[in-house]
Amino acid sequence: MGLSFWQIAIVVLLVVLLFGRGKLSALMGDMAKGIKSFKAGMAEDDQLASKPQESADGDDAKTVQASAAKDETAKS
Repeated sequence: MGLSFWQIAIVVLLVVLLFGRGKLSALMGDMAKGIKSFKAGMAEDDQLASKPQESADGDDAKTVQASAAKDETAKS
């Protein structure tokens, strides 16, 4: 038992009457922005996962150690 054209038309008409065209278009725009940001986040995660990890004794580790030493002296 599927939905007929008239049932779908009545539901759409009720939604438009309840929310109005302005709110529906704003809602669809917000939903599109959310989908785009989700896709961008997924692409960013894929790029981070495919990037090779640097070793612990690389330049980044030295920078982190120097930052930690500066923080400790600043707290003292």
